[in-house]
Amino acid sequence: MRAPLSRRQKRGLTALSFLLPLLAWCLISYVPALWHPQMQIIDPGSVDYFQPGMRVDRATFDAELAEATAASHAVPTGRPANPIYLPAPDEVARAFYTAFTTRPETRDGVWLHQSLWHSIQVIFWGFVISSVFGVPIGILCGSSDLFARLVEPFVEFFRYLPAPAFGALMVAILGIYDGPKIAIIVIGTFFQQVLVISNTTRKLDFALVEAAQTLGTRGIKLLTRVIIPGILPDLYRDQRILLGWAWTYLIVAELIGTTTGITWFITQQARYQHFANVFAAIFMIGILGLGTDLLLALAGKRLFPWDRPRAKS
Repeated sequence: MRAPLSRRQKRGLTALSFLLPLLAWCLISYVPALWHPQMQIIDPGSVDYFQPGMRVDRATFDAELAEATAASHAVPTGRPANPIYLPAPDEVARAFYTAFTTRPETRDGVWLHQSLWHSIQVIFWGFVISSVFGVPIGILCGSSDLFARLVEPFVEFFRYLPAPAFGALMVAILGIYDGPKIAIIVIGTFFQQVLVISNTTRKLDFALVEAAQTLGTRGIKLLTRVIIPGILPDLYRDQRILLGWAWTYLIVAELIGTTTGITWFITQQARYQHFANVFAAIFMIGILGLGTDLLLALAGKRLFPWDRPRAKS
């Protein structure tokens, strides 16, 4: 248990963590014997409601095939296929490219990059507003029992209230544009932020605080010179995790009567059954989230070089 891994092993396992799900997806998509519950019509034959490219359940296709054969009519032909909502990897890869290079088919359609940029702005402002208030309140709660007793009981209560439940209220107060989305992200992350950061602050080695107090450090100086520097690496990691929660709340927030953002793009593509574009947009969210987290992790190593696990002797 807890045996250290070499750098080569870490890289190999990281690659496998992505390759294994991709392999499973490829098997489901390209091996008909594994799971292809439908038939895609090639030639409808004598079946009047069949259309080339149409997908029907195997049972329906088999029944029509048997009926046409028994009546000596032209038999339909088709090939095994998965449901339209499960495109193959190559279809999603093409959609990933064309979503950035091909003009939307519908008049009210939007480019994928436009939707992404709009959602990124909403995420940014929602998380910034949440952090401006949540971080200092969390630090104060973790530093002062009096302040914690005053604030945390209500925060504990409020964090169980689902942020989407405030959607209609936020629309009534802030209008139908970006205000309600930003507000939902703030509500969804602020209260969690306070509790997570207060818990992180309490984990600071109290011996450091006692030593500073012995040397005469008090009040604001104790907070800014000892407590905040002492928790900065853990506080930074907390913010990286909470940023992921903000992405989750973004998707919920953008369902509230919106006509912009990545959720609008996904909804529009699903409406016209362009599920390859839906998968491409979902994967783009994951790529952006993971990429941002990796960049923040690299920045954290530069910002906090002393906060590295010590090698075991």
